[in-house]
Amino acid sequence: MYAVAHALSARMWEALGGDPARLARLRVGGAGALPGLFPVSDLAAAAVAAAALAADELREFAGANPDGGRGAVQVDRRLAAAWFAGTLRPMGWEVPPLRHALTGDWRCRDGWIRLHANAPHHRAAACDVLGLRGDVDDGRAAAATAAWDAARLEQAVVDAGGCAAEMRGVQAWRAHAQGQAVRAQPLVAWRRGPAPQSWWRPDPACLLRGLRVLDMTRVLAGPVATRMLAGFGATVLRIDPPDWNEPGVVPDMTRGKLCSHLDVKTSEGRARFVELLARADVFVHGLRPGALDALALDADTRARIRPGLIDVSLDAYGWCGPWASRRGFDSLVQMSCGIAEAGMRAAGAQRPQPLPVQALDHATGYLMAAAVMRGLTRRIGGAETACAMLSLAGTAELVLDLAPRPGPPQPPHAPLVDTDWLATPERTPWGLARRLRAPWRIAGVRTRWAGPAAELGSAPASWPH
Repeated sequence: MYAVAHALSARMWEALGGDPARLARLRVGGAGALPGLFPVSDLAAAAVAAAALAADELREFAGANPDGGRGAVQVDRRLAAAWFAGTLRPMGWEVPPLRHALTGDWRCRDGWIRLHANAPHHRAAACDVLGLRGDVDDGRAAAATAAWDAARLEQAVVDAGGCAAEMRGVQAWRAHAQGQAVRAQPLVAWRRGPAPQSWWRPDPACLLRGLRVLDMTRVLAGPVATRMLAGFGATVLRIDPPDWNEPGVVPDMTRGKLCSHLDVKTSEGRARFVELLARADVFVHGLRPGALDALALDADTRARIRPGLIDVSLDAYGWCGPWASRRGFDSLVQMSCGIAEAGMRAAGAQRPQPLPVQALDHATGYLMAAAVMRGLTRRIGGAETACAMLSLAGTAELVLDLAPRPGPPQPPHAPLVDTDWLATPERTPWGLARRLRAPWRIAGVRTRWAGPAAELGSAPASWPH
């Protein structure tokens, strides 16, 4: 019944360099499915399973309640799919909207384009290209985009420093130079270097206790990864520019983290960042290729600052090819690579049909968490340290390789019920909220976040003593 989820788990685990024998410890359950052409619930379960297997492997170094039987790692497909939609249920308050009015799919003369305008500088770039001033409403935006060919508008917005993606079909993407570059890249690309002589080890009572994770990621895959690491006990210090905010996702994504503002483009901010990096065990970042190089913080420099650093990076369109430095988000990659167009054709719809949740972001996030833990396992073993590179487009290729479901669609997942939520409310800065139970269970590994969600910039840019 769960063959697709198990097959995907095996493919992800292989990309992570894991021992295939460990897959025998995995059990997947949970009936139903999210709607749509692609088996997103299986993708969710598989990505969560890959990270859970990595935690299970690391547990052996801690000697925490070893269990050799099948079922030592359990994943609930239904809860995994729910986590891909969000883990938070506010009590008496509302999370701000995720999207600006200009963010969305717009019809052009010859097709569709997706604009991403949530960040002020991305919004300004799109508005400048389209000649929009003041408040943007649907009518003005639709009229402006309708005057453009999709490919020309995409390039114009990108050239202006914004974010846009023309809707392409799968074959058009596979024929595109960037599509070919992504296709040639592994799902997880590893770089290796010498291991340090001594290092952190996992804690049998709290797997990642004492592990320092420096987090320079934003919406959305990277925060998913570091949220899971925080749940296993890591100290996660998130760094954002002083003017950055993402109120629609912060309450869900900052659980258990310390969140600081730091301008690394200033000499003082960069010096402070170097001090933080020198004491970090893991660095997770989602900046475009070349962004850290421009600050004289390239991979070799980071390795010198912190020998043995586990360095896990993410970008949108892969680290090779003509679009390697292009800005991108989950919804844009779905438009570029053919997922939204395939969904539209399958549904007989008149507009793009993306995946029912931001599955590229979430799946890639769990793969990043898995890469961190696999890197820790390798390094503790003394043979090597490991740095990993992942991309949303690489995860999209995994989705595209999934054959459409044969036969009638699966019934939807059963609605969430009260027992799916943790009984004790979380006291967030915005008000009380309840959290979904974790979709994974790992024998001998406790999942518990040390604190509630936090506002960005609410903590000093320093490691706790």
